[in-house]
Amino acid sequence: MSQTTLLEEVVQWSKDTCRLEVKSVLPKLIISFQSWEEHIHVLKIITDMFLPHLSLSELEDECFSKVLPKVGKMFNTLMEEITNQVGGLSIQNTEIHSFLRNILQVMVQVLEVLSGCVRHVCSFEEAPALDSIRSLPSCILKVLRNTFQHCKESGEVYCGRLSLVGDLLQGLFKEAYSLQKGLMGLMDRISLENTASEDDVSDIITVIHSLLDICSVISNLDIALHANTWKFIIKQCVKYGSLVEERLRHGDITSCLCDDLLASFHSCLELAEQISQAGPQVAHSPEYKLFQKTTKMCRFFANTLVHYIKEFKAFLSKSCRRFHQLYLQIVSKFPPSLCSTVLPSPLSDELNGAVLVPMDALLSQLLPLRPFAESVLNPSQHLSPETELPHCLLLVSVMGQFPSHPEEALQLWCDGSHFPEDTPRLPLFRALFQSFRRCCTERRVPVLLPGVMLKGQAQGNVTLHHHVCVMLCARVASLPPEHFPLLERSLLEAVLQPDTQTALLATDVWFYFMTYLPFFHPLLTLPQVKSCGGESYQLSHLSLLLRRMVFLMTPEHQMELVERFPPSQDDNLPVWCHILLRALSHDARQRVEADIITLTNTTVTNWQKAGCKLGQLDKNIALLSLLMVVRGVSPEAECESSALTIISQLWVAMCPSQVQIHPSIQCTLKLLLSMSAILVKSFDPQVICQALVCVGAMVSEKCPDDLLLAALDFLASLGKVFIPHDSQSQVLPRLSDLFGALLAERSWLINQHALEAFAHFAEVTNHEEVISQSLSSEDTKNKVVNFLSKTINAQETVETRLERLRLETPVLERHNSILETNEETPCPKRARQETSVEEEYSRYLQTAESALRALQTLVEGRATDTPVPPPHWVTSRLQELQTLITHISTTTEP
Repeated sequence: MSQTTLLEEVVQWSKDTCRLEVKSVLPKLIISFQSWEEHIHVLKIITDMFLPHLSLSELEDECFSKVLPKVGKMFNTLMEEITNQVGGLSIQNTEIHSFLRNILQVMVQVLEVLSGCVRHVCSFEEAPALDSIRSLPSCILKVLRNTFQHCKESGEVYCGRLSLVGDLLQGLFKEAYSLQKGLMGLMDRISLENTASEDDVSDIITVIHSLLDICSVISNLDIALHANTWKFIIKQCVKYGSLVEERLRHGDITSCLCDDLLASFHSCLELAEQISQAGPQVAHSPEYKLFQKTTKMCRFFANTLVHYIKEFKAFLSKSCRRFHQLYLQIVSKFPPSLCSTVLPSPLSDELNGAVLVPMDALLSQLLPLRPFAESVLNPSQHLSPETELPHCLLLVSVMGQFPSHPEEALQLWCDGSHFPEDTPRLPLFRALFQSFRRCCTERRVPVLLPGVMLKGQAQGNVTLHHHVCVMLCARVASLPPEHFPLLERSLLEAVLQPDTQTALLATDVWFYFMTYLPFFHPLLTLPQVKSCGGESYQLSHLSLLLRRMVFLMTPEHQMELVERFPPSQDDNLPVWCHILLRALSHDARQRVEADIITLTNTTVTNWQKAGCKLGQLDKNIALLSLLMVVRGVSPEAECESSALTIISQLWVAMCPSQVQIHPSIQCTLKLLLSMSAILVKSFDPQVICQALVCVGAMVSEKCPDDLLLAALDFLASLGKVFIPHDSQSQVLPRLSDLFGALLAERSWLINQHALEAFAHFAEVTNHEEVISQSLSSEDTKNKVVNFLSKTINAQETVETRLERLRLETPVLERHNSILETNEETPCPKRARQETSVEEEYSRYLQTAESALRALQTLVEGRATDTPVPPPHWVTSRLQELQTLITHISTTTEP
């Protein structure tokens, strides 16, 4: 009997005949496949007439294993035919048009046949065994993937001629959708025992991985299908956990989940921006409804990822870096990140609930994993500027998770790596300070975060510094004592690095410890203070810490500090010159002030006896300590007169020409100006005049900014002084010239301080002529007027300011890096002990001139204020000096 005759006969059979002849006829029908048109006809006969008469146990051996491989090959052939013929598709080429539509119709029919097979298997009351349908899932999954891929690429495949076959493509997708849904329902009915065969386990693995591949294809085709496919994948993974966990492609599964979450999240952001630009009346718009659907997908993917990690965290060590990046990428798109988009509150709240809230659950699952800690705490990782703030907030969140995790997690994060063979891992607190330091732009903006709820009051926005400080103090207060040494080391390292605000954060935390945890003792910082020679950022930061800590010390501890580091010894002055003496108890303060005054007086006297050699002025630490005494002194204090005498003696010895040359004298001058600004009301006019001469010499030449700032403080303080009439001609013109020169400075720093100093001077002075004479140019006058009226000539936009801050950040980072690696510009060399002959002449003549002018002021002052003449011996001593001057003049004549 020929194949044609057999097919014609079979279609006439009754159900009973088919049941009786199924096993004899079925093999003949299977080998009858010729063309794909005939193929689909035979398939329908098999599935409609003979398949219902096979038992569940017979399906695989009698039908599926023999028919379905041919179905797969035929479907591939149909796809190849489309690829080969689609180039000729057009409305005019009716033959190709008809041919391609016939192929698509056959493809739809193939899917219908496979759906019929699934429905038949599901019609049995008993759940099928996997080996009884083994060929069915694999065939269906291959066909589905090809179908969805064809639908996804249809725009490219048909190149603008999609309308000619669009109806059939829609039908094809709909049938594939139904087929996949049926297959997943069938697989749900199957259950494997722990004793399942290797083939059964392999088949389940194949189904999961094949659907995972399909997910990457359908992600942009249908939201519901995409979500349902993922639900099925995760359900199957969890259902057969112990059987499949070692063979699943965990990295691919989590990577696809991360990609799908990010894709949905970015779609949400784009839709939210469109909605916010459209205006408030968008509650029922198509865009808003799509936004809500996409937001639900974000929540689904985020929760699914958390669930999968919870179930298979032991197998996800290689994915932890990806999870770290996912966290940073998502958080970087939310405020307060500088690259986030400002959205209306309803949209922002929906996104927060869908994406940001699950990130906390994600972090909770990842926190115990060593590979995740190694990724987050990696000392050599390079983050983009957009993810620096999210990384800092991640570290803060990790701290917040500690109470809900065992001690092992705390040790993992807080202890760092110990052995060379370990993957490098920073201690958490050190990593947090380093991350905070790198958030330079965010700190300068500054970005704002929600504050901590206090006593039921609503949250207020706080700076990043405030947020990190509060969270850090709250967490380490409950830290077990064994972690304190490493915490102290991290705090000290943060204090000793060059970024001042990071050092301030560490100081704030240390200050908290001193308040609530008294075993954190400040004396441990004193050796570092003593070892920091000269001026450095480390000394500045340590002194800040020390000053704040002394306030918290009891009087007994303060006296212990005085006893252990007596200020009467030179080598202890680096400690006392950075302590605010008003923080000390009465007894301790009196002791320190007396010792510093005595030591400073001795130092100055010895310097004068040694001939005022320049090299000895390098030891300005005594003057710096005296400055701390002067700053804390009250008007009636006994030490004021002693300090005044020392300062006056040094002003008399100051030589303007030498100040310009020697950095050591510049340092002395800066300290003298700072002290003189405080005690200015007690100075003789001639001393003030001498100070102005020295300042004038410095302003006329290029000098350090810190010296000019000290000079401006001194000039501002002169507003409180009334200059006697007989000295006004020497003081007031110099004062006007100095203000005029400094107000014209191009440096914005000096110019701003000059405006502030001039305003302070003008507010309190009695010498109003100085004000008008200082404003010698119209430009200077305009600047002062604008400053006093708080006029802003040009104001940056938010975008311009942010861009400027971003450009300045790498400059600041390079500067800090240079400081940290000791590659800064070398400091000026110390002045020689012995100067040249010319310098010696200049210095001694200047000293003599200064002394004589001071004597002149004394004599004239007594003559003006009281009729008592000077002592009788003054005249004879002046005559002796005149004789000496004549002798020197005669000797120097050529």
